Amino acid sequence: MQRHDFTYFVQEGVSNLFSHGFMSFAAVGITVACLLIMGTFSLVAYNAEMLLKTLESEYEILAFVEEGYHDALTQQVGEKLRQLPNVKSVEFITRQEAMDAFEQRTLDDYTRAHLDPNMFRDRYAVFVEDLNLVRQTAKEVRDVAGVGDVRVDEDIAGGFILVRNVAGAVSLALVAVLLVVSVFIISNTIRLTTFDRRDEIAIMKMVGATNSFIRWPFVYEGFFLGLLSSLIAFGLQWLVYATMAQSISAADTLQFLRVVPFADIWKPVALTFTAAGMVIGVGGSLTAIRKFLQV
Repeated sequence: MQRHDFTYFVQEGVSNLFSHGFMSFAAVGITVACLLIMGTFSLVAYNAEMLLKTLESEYEILAFVEEGYHDALTQQVGEKLRQLPNVKSVEFITRQEAMDAFEQRTLDDYTRAHLDPNMFRDRYAVFVEDLNLVRQTAKEVRDVAGVGDVRVDEDIAGGFILVRNVAGAVSLALVAVLLVVSVFIISNTIRLTTFDRRDEIAIMKMVGATNSFIRWPFVYEGFFLGLLSSLIAFGLQWLVYATMAQSISAADTLQFLRVVPFADIWKPVALTFTAAGMVIGVGGSLTAIRKFLQV
């Protein structure tokens, strides 16, 4: 492509935006709406994934130290646990700390008053790298000398894995469907703008213009439509996300739901919006112009 051709195509693409102002506005509006829907679904799925990872990181296997072990032997148990594969970290919990934690969770004054410290044992909270290997890791923890008992809830681990896999699959499917729908809608919107120029396209074909020469201005028009839409959608997404995050933070007094700050993820979101906007715009333009080139 020669330089003067490139300049001509860009000028024609920009000119088409303003010469069909209403339809361009409609195309931008629909693209912005589609990007916002896709972005919102994706960000909700991302925050759910981050929340699940946080909960997974807090999942623990409790290894109870055998009765009668003094401090030196108890420390040796901890060192052996740290050396096991799939163990991320190990935290020692004394008998007194376990009893204090139980008292905080128990509202019954009678139960608190009659707690016997001998009911509790020193223990290690074992945090794992991969929840898929919880069963194997629990067996290895149980085999460590000095570990008298192990408490592990495999159902909770399996629930985390199931929720994570389902959430990932659903979000991916929704984004894929919305992307296809967006291209289809933009294609039909741009097809309406192209319909007004069908006579112009036919004349250009009759005087010898190639399909490529006719197509490029529409490609640039779709490119600029997508780029403009992505910029607007990104700004609105930031505003919507910040408003939702503030509302969730105000409503969730226990701070159970942790929303990732938009400042931490704005770069990948901006790149994704820009890429998606240009794919939708250019893809819609190419699909729309195809019919009118068959003259």
